[in-house]
Amino acid sequence: MRHFDHIDAARRKHLFYRHPRPFDRHDDPAVLGVALGATLYSPATRPVLADDIERAAGRGVMSMVVCLEDAIADDEVAAGEANLVAQLRALYGRGGTATRDVPLLFVRVRDPRQIGDLIGRLGDAAALVSGFVLPKFTATAGGAFLDALEDAAARTGQRLLAMPVIESPEAVYAETRTEMLNDVARLLAKHRRRILAVRIGATDMSAAYGLRRPPDLTIYDIRPVAGVICDVVNILGRADGTGYVVTGPVWEYFAAGERMFKPQLRQSPFDAQRAAPLRQRLITSDLDGLIREVHLDKANGLTGKTVIHPSHVAAVHALSVVTHEEYCDAADILGVSGGGAMASSYANKMNEAKPHRAWAQRLMLRARVFGVAAEGVTFVELLEAAGSR
Repeated sequence: MRHFDHIDAARRKHLFYRHPRPFDRHDDPAVLGVALGATLYSPATRPVLADDIERAAGRGVMSMVVCLEDAIADDEVAAGEANLVAQLRALYGRGGTATRDVPLLFVRVRDPRQIGDLIGRLGDAAALVSGFVLPKFTATAGGAFLDALEDAAARTGQRLLAMPVIESPEAVYAETRTEMLNDVARLLAKHRRRILAVRIGATDMSAAYGLRRPPDLTIYDIRPVAGVICDVVNILGRADGTGYVVTGPVWEYFAAGERMFKPQLRQSPFDAQRAAPLRQRLITSDLDGLIREVHLDKANGLTGKTVIHPSHVAAVHALSVVTHEEYCDAADILGVSGGGAMASSYANKMNEAKPHRAWAQRLMLRARVFGVAAEGVTFVELLEAAGSR
């Protein structure tokens, strides 16, 4: 798999200074966690799930979650399991063991017992599954999920990865949050080789306060939830070797409603690329809010994002490409071993070798899987190319 391979080779040559490097489902979890990008959720009850997965791959989707939890009704669980098994077995039958063109697939379960049961029912098609998403994750309930994952992996010899979701009331309420997150950190440390990323369930977090984010605000404008995200990054996303990739919360809008505020996309970058129609399409679909939120995700230490519609993927991936300026800064910082400060190659900022080193190391990992934009190539060009199909 490789990001942006769905774009014509000649256009990729124009867009990238350093091209994204290939990866596969057997790579180091540190690489795969960053490579997830926009993780597309789909209900397990979708009758054309196998076709959906193939179409998503053709649009540049690199990771998907098939959901047996909140995305389906309580009385649909058995039917969802049966459909998931049938659809993945059919998909596997189309390609035999050649699973490289299928996105990284994860199953969001409700109960730890589903993990071993589903892997057993899938048979050879279990090779398509990279791991499981573990909902409402706490140190108390999470141990059973992780033990079930370990058991299934040991029984099949297959590497299965975990993505716990922080979204329970214990994580939200101030009086229990710190202790709960520290307990989770200790539990995850015991299973570190299985932990691909920590996901943030902003919808459930908002529900604890009876809130829902409107499309013209970002999750960071919802202060009670923003405070939780801050603490999750503080405890589970540290750059000292103890942290994990923490992914951005879901963007749940895909059609515009009534607006209270002006669009959040400046007009001039689009005019410079003669892409005014693209800007209008983004605004009409409320994707200008998504773009702003992804910027804030990155600024707050989050990587990738949960999405619920294929139209969201191009924006997340275009914003994940490392700019030429960022790459030059990171290369300069990592090229200095004794500390000190220096003017940036673009002569517009100061780079400090020691304080900025962790940032530079993380950025280079993102550059590995998403590439580095050519000098002068803008987000607008990347978005236009990534969204064309």
